[in-house]
Amino acid sequence: MNKSELINEVYELLNQGTGGSNSGEAKLTKIFAEKTLNSVLEALTNGLKKDGNVQIVGFGTFSVGTRGARTGVNPRTGAKIQIKASKNIKFKAGAKLKEIL
Repeated sequence: MNKSELINEVYELLNQGTGGSNSGEAKLTKIFAEKTLNSVLEALTNGLKKDGNVQIVGFGTFSVGTRGARTGVNPRTGAKIQIKASKNIKFKAGAKLKEIL
């Protein structure tokens, strides 16, 4: 699933139970769904920057890990190269998510 498909899924979920113009309930737009998704992603990013992890009970935990500097090999030439230390994102699925999958 890519981002536009995820936006469509959020759009559908937000509009479940809302009727058309006859019911008096307003349908939410895809632009609102996109803003909602972008806000959640920004909040996750900010949480990872600030605290180093974000835990969503039942879904899982995102955390920042580190990889140390190491020596690698260029597959084309076979030459050894130095790879700098870097940060990466880890995700550990929660119990409810594991159960669903």
